[in-house]
Amino acid sequence: MASRRGSSTSWRRPELVTRTIAVTSVLLSVVVLLCTVAAVVLLRRDLTTQYEQRALAIARSVSEDPLFARDVTVGSPTVDGPVEAEAERVRRATGALYVVVTDDRGIRYSHPDPDRIGEQVSTSPEEALAGHEVTTVEKGTLGLSARGKVPLRDPDGDVVGEVSVGIDMNRIDSDTRQLATTLAGVALATLALGLLGAWVVGRRLRRSTLGLQPEQMADLLREHEAVLRGVRDGIIGVDNEGRVTVTNPQSEQLLGTIPPRGAPLDPDEVDPVVIDLMEQEPAPTGALRLLGDKAVLATRLVVRREGRDLGQVLILRDRSDLDTLARELEATRALTDALRAQAHEHSNRLHALQGMLHLGRLDEAEAYLDELSTERTWLPGLDDAYLAGLLAAKSAAASEAAVRLVVDEATYVDGSLTRPLDTITVIGNLLDNAVRAAALGGRRPATVTVTLASDGTDLVVHVVDSGDGIPTGSLETLFDHGFTTREDDSPDHGIGLSLARHTARAFGGDVVLLDPGGPPPAEHGAVFEARLRGALHRTDEEVAR
Repeated sequence: MASRRGSSTSWRRPELVTRTIAVTSVLLSVVVLLCTVAAVVLLRRDLTTQYEQRALAIARSVSEDPLFARDVTVGSPTVDGPVEAEAERVRRATGALYVVVTDDRGIRYSHPDPDRIGEQVSTSPEEALAGHEVTTVEKGTLGLSARGKVPLRDPDGDVVGEVSVGIDMNRIDSDTRQLATTLAGVALATLALGLLGAWVVGRRLRRSTLGLQPEQMADLLREHEAVLRGVRDGIIGVDNEGRVTVTNPQSEQLLGTIPPRGAPLDPDEVDPVVIDLMEQEPAPTGALRLLGDKAVLATRLVVRREGRDLGQVLILRDRSDLDTLARELEATRALTDALRAQAHEHSNRLHALQGMLHLGRLDEAEAYLDELSTERTWLPGLDDAYLAGLLAAKSAAASEAAVRLVVDEATYVDGSLTRPLDTITVIGNLLDNAVRAAALGGRRPATVTVTLASDGTDLVVHVVDSGDGIPTGSLETLFDHGFTTREDDSPDHGIGLSLARHTARAFGGDVVLLDPGGPPPAEHGAVFEARLRGALHRTDEEVAR
């Protein structure tokens, strides 16, 4: 059993090209052979018919000579008679096998073999003697021949004998072999051309199928469908001409609309970010991009097989869930930092109050408590815990970068946030960029001033830094994905402003550059404004107030 199993596993089915050539060869050989045989049979039949008609024509011309009718009527069959002499002359002139003239009894008056003169013919002369012309292939004393027989009539029209002319069938066989040889040559040439065409088609088929067998292609197709529909990443494949060859449902969910297979990637139909990712050099690997309202990681791969470039595949991994979790974590961290700051400040105030009571300064302790009870928040004009926590966290981060974060006295936010994650995303990115610009700028002390104001349910934010401003050549690309003033080219940099504007515009707001600023002697660095539509929720009490 083991040996049989081993032999079965070692056997391999021939390649598709080999099978194609073999099948084509067999089919062409069979077709060419059948066509050649059919042509030879038809040509032999036509030659036989032609020779019969030729023999009949010779017999007719002989029967029309009155010499023959008169001599077979009044003369006798002799070797040196006029009938024999004239018949032999006609035979030699026409190349016939024989020219035989008989009387009405079938007695020969002429024959190529003089000894046969005066004998009864070997084949029946009844039909010719009955007045009918006959064409046939028969075997006589001289062998197989194509024959034509006509009645021999006297001047009165009466049948007085028969004229029989035969043409040797060996001549037909010779002509048939010659035609068959010619046809065989043509057939072999046709077969050779067919085999050459099969080989060329097989080679082309092998290149088109990349050397894969039909079974492998079927398996590959099943795996292809399973992978495309099973992965959660969006996949877009294009060939070397830029035409779409592969898509999956996830890519349609990410991009909304995708050109059909075979169509090019049209910037009017596809997000320009996709076009940029397809053309970017070097190919992106894990690049973070914004597609619509989703953040994705993009990777482009070149597909190669047997040294040939077959196209490119763009893989888009949706990071929206991770981005949402990150923003939630940032919001939670900001709130935690604010609570920690409040707890630290509350602890300091308790220690101060404890010292006053310990020293017996009751009046001062009472006044201190009155002051604490009238203070609504540790940031004037700002009651929302998310905003307070964010500013506290960013203030601590700014201090580590030797930058002072200042909340302008004009800050006043009347209401609570309806979309804390989106709001913190916008303000947090603006503050991070401002702190970085201030830290790198030439002004000292380095400061960032933020002003927050409510406009109905809208939240308006102004951020001013003390950096060196935005270079004039960068104004048009400031909000493009990937723009950064950092010297490194990390893929995680250059998305802050783009993400902030995208998030604000998703709800009808916007982020704009009010003043590019500049290095000294300019008064300040860049000034950004963000308007977040519907970011605040106001209670009836707040509206009345």
